[in-house]
Amino acid sequence: MTGPTRVVLGVSGGIAAYKACELLRRFTESGHDVTVVPTAAALQFVGAPTWAALSGKPVTSEVWGSVHEVRHVRIGQTADLVVVAPATADLLAKAAHGLADDLLTNTLLTARCPVVFAPAMHTEMWEHPATQDNVATLRRRGALVIAPAEGRLTGTDSGTGRLPEPAEIFELARDVLSRGAAADLLDLAGRHVVVSAGGTREYLDPVRFLGNRSSGLQGYALARAAVARGAEVTVVAANVSLPTPAGVKVVRVETTGQLRDAVLAAATGADAVVMAAAPADYRPQSTSTSKIKKAADGSAPPVVQLEQTPDILAEISRDRARPGSVVVGFAAETGDETGSVLDHARTKLARKGCDLLVVNDVSGGKVFGEADNEAVVLDSGGGATEVPRGSKSTLAHVIWDHVVARFETG
Repeated sequence: MTGPTRVVLGVSGGIAAYKACELLRRFTESGHDVTVVPTAAALQFVGAPTWAALSGKPVTSEVWGSVHEVRHVRIGQTADLVVVAPATADLLAKAAHGLADDLLTNTLLTARCPVVFAPAMHTEMWEHPATQDNVATLRRRGALVIAPAEGRLTGTDSGTGRLPEPAEIFELARDVLSRGAAADLLDLAGRHVVVSAGGTREYLDPVRFLGNRSSGLQGYALARAAVARGAEVTVVAANVSLPTPAGVKVVRVETTGQLRDAVLAAATGADAVVMAAAPADYRPQSTSTSKIKKAADGSAPPVVQLEQTPDILAEISRDRARPGSVVVGFAAETGDETGSVLDHARTKLARKGCDLLVVNDVSGGKVFGEADNEAVVLDSGGGATEVPRGSKSTLAHVIWDHVVARFETG
């Protein structure tokens, strides 16, 4: 593709319209050519001068402006991506039924590029059967309708229906654009996937714990990539402080035992489970209910007795909650005198019984907390795919490519 990516930002009439200003700025500052197409109701919340100033283009909701340019057709025809944020219940209904009474709904009918809807409305409106039917219709036709977030709505109300954070909608949009003209952009549509992320903590006392350096970045990249490919995504996050990816349900845990329970519960309806979290291998046999004090007389410190934690990956690989489900593990390895990184990883793949194992060489602390990653993806059939250093999003899509291939071969 030559020149800047052409993005249409549709804005419908909800209070969350003000958040679309930040989304617009993120698109323009990253070099995208953005055309804002608001509805008349959206202009009641944020005026046309604001959209024009931020986009550098004239803005209208009417089909009658610049008629000689046939804008009601051309905008959609020439777009590389359409993002509607917020997408109200009214806008989703119009899009599902093919209505075209303003510039945005005309644009949606003429667009042949990926279309992303980011719904925002009150919980009752989102959960209403009419809205759910409209969402199902749009998804069936190939649109990506992400799930709204949970949180504060207008007034004193809280619940499901909040617009995901603009930064996360932007990251999702970039993920969709990165796949370009892939044959099947939504190859995980209709699938439920579970991703674990972060590192567990095993407490010695109320203050101290045994833990590791996992940040959750790779797990969250996997979750974002799965949403971009149409999946329903549940993330079990162990001590992760990152923003929640758009369209993702997050279950927060601390310990390995809690991680196990949450993963097993989520896996009952999952087509794939990707264990990107780093659970502790050991935990203290007992936990002090009060802070362990340093001895004033300098005597020997207390001895901490350890015991092994549950092997979650081996358990979910052995006891598949759903026949035909795909289980993916991660292995952070270092080589030693007994073998190389891949030697240890192949042994682990056989021992764990998972379908795929993503192997990271973490010698010297590599990978943890970094934006980039490199890995080797081993499969239980003996194959190995080297993924050179690149973004964690790139690795995430390679992993999902392997999972999709497993679905296709049964």
